[in-house]
Amino acid sequence: AKAVYAYDPANGQELWRVEERTSHSASTRPVVGLGLVFVATGWSTGQVLAIRPGKPGEVLDANADADPGTALQVLWRAKRNVPKKPSLLLLDDLLYGIDDSGVATCWEALTGKAIWNERVGGNYSASVLGAERRIYCFSEEGKTTVVEPGDTFQQVAVNELGERIMASPAVSGDALFVRTDQALYRIEVK
Repeated sequence: AKAVYAYDPANGQELWRVEERTSHSASTRPVVGLGLVFVATGWSTGQVLAIRPGKPGEVLDANADADPGTALQVLWRAKRNVPKKPSLLLLDDLLYGIDDSGVATCWEALTGKAIWNERVGGNYSASVLGAERRIYCFSEEGKTTVVEPGDTFQQVAVNELGERIMASPAVSGDALFVRTDQALYRIEVK
């Protein structure tokens, strides 16, 4: 709840750790790509961190000056429009997220530069989903906003189920599984 930990999958031993003591109750899953780990740090003063993995035994305070003697580094951080519940999405060299109050953001993954912010509306708990070169944002109010990935915000479609969506959807083959407060839907294009 107050750090990002890397563990050796073979034996469970901690490899490295980035401590972030200003936030708590992080519930998003980390996203890995481009040699980095991207994580939203949770509640309070949450941040999006881009972490360069370190060597075994390294520990870093995310809010202190970088130690040039360590491989473990926070390359960039974002403090605006940080999701507390929805996880991030990495597509190519862009990082996407939607904060809990419905502001979607696209960052350059290597620099942290915000490319666009757009108010989609609604409240969000479900993670954004990337599939078939589209980004899907599922609101708690049951609205799905479909966005074209890229350096400009382009809304492709809006669909409504009329039921609350809190859980992150799943994809299997050509099927999308969406759980609402009333049913489990399998949506598939034939």
